[in-house]
Amino acid sequence: MTPARTTIRMASSTLPAVLTANALRPLSIGPPVDRWAFNAGWHVSELPLLVLAGQVAGTVGFLRHGRWRTGPGLARIGLQALSAAGLLALQHSAMDSKRILEEALVAGLGPGYAARAASAGVGPAEGPSIRPWAVAPAWISRQPRLRASGISYGPAGRRNELDVWADQSIEPGDKAPVLLQVHGGAWMTGDTRHQAYPLMDRLRSAGWVCVPICYRLSPGATWPDHIVDVKRALAWVKTHIDDYGGDPDFVVITGGSAGGHLCALAALSANAPEFQPGFEDADTSVAAAVPFYGVYDLLDWNGRGGPTGSVQHIERLVLKSSPTADRSRWEHASPLWWAGPGAPPVMLLHGSNDSLVPVDGARRLARALKEVSAQPVVYAELPRAQHAFDIYASLRTLYTVRAVERFLAWVRARYLLERSARVA
Repeated sequence: MTPARTTIRMASSTLPAVLTANALRPLSIGPPVDRWAFNAGWHVSELPLLVLAGQVAGTVGFLRHGRWRTGPGLARIGLQALSAAGLLALQHSAMDSKRILEEALVAGLGPGYAARAASAGVGPAEGPSIRPWAVAPAWISRQPRLRASGISYGPAGRRNELDVWADQSIEPGDKAPVLLQVHGGAWMTGDTRHQAYPLMDRLRSAGWVCVPICYRLSPGATWPDHIVDVKRALAWVKTHIDDYGGDPDFVVITGGSAGGHLCALAALSANAPEFQPGFEDADTSVAAAVPFYGVYDLLDWNGRGGPTGSVQHIERLVLKSSPTADRSRWEHASPLWWAGPGAPPVMLLHGSNDSLVPVDGARRLARALKEVSAQPVVYAELPRAQHAFDIYASLRTLYTVRAVERFLAWVRARYLLERSARVA
């Protein structure tokens, strides 16, 4: 066997274990390593049983014709055993998310939160049981049940369009709860497709109207264009969603990554005129916010001043100003700066293994809100979850979606009970 072939075989033998190790403990030392760690670990951490099946099949193929008796064969068996143990640990972490999420809900809402939702008749809808041993599909690729698509909510063409998801049974005037979804993509990419499908599909089936939006993207857009568009979309929803069966008085907002940043900022800066040029009088408040793995302090994501490459990315392409010379503008663009007693109920979700947006920022926003907000704050830190974990319909995502549904049911129940009390 030539040295080149020997090297290739050794690399193929070690790669599964390396990928598993990265999923268990990803490197996060700045670009480009953090991006590699995310791209290599995201799939492994969310679909460990599927990865394990593929690795075992590859190992069996490698060991054919008696190769298991050779040194490389024995090494492959040992590495595969280590990788299998790691993948099973990842599966256990995904299963443990159910406990973590429930404890977070009880800590934030109180032990009787589920009964309160049930008393108002808005408890979570029944759904298929989640089997911990099942391998969920990697992507929800089927077309969503759109009520309408490509609806214009502002003057920026395609970037100011939104879709409406709603079950066909929902009719104009039904006053169904509304979820507005803000996509991620580093403020530079993304649209209404693919992101948050597991959550929106679940809520749509439970009688919600879901509204994923587009917004202007950098480098063509300069801050605060992005948040202005999110506010403009909220104003459109408050004015028009009744035509699609939604309740304009009960709108919640969610988003992931850059969308998590915009989601949190929109919720915490409700009706701030500086983010509503030309529509300052529009109501852009929300009933609750559920940001996923967002950036909450643009100046310091990770307790060490922020990942250098990421801060430079924002400086060059998004805010287009220096964080040193223009510090107040950077602070003003950070949700952490807006934390105050007027915040709505918030459920923050972040993975402990996030390579792209370290979890420290989420921890600090959760602490800040708990100190000053008059409303409940639920913080769930999901063990060994990577960035963007919820794009996959993985076991962890299914548990997370159910937990978000329970949180929103509690918020909805309180709203309905308070409205009934006012009417009475």
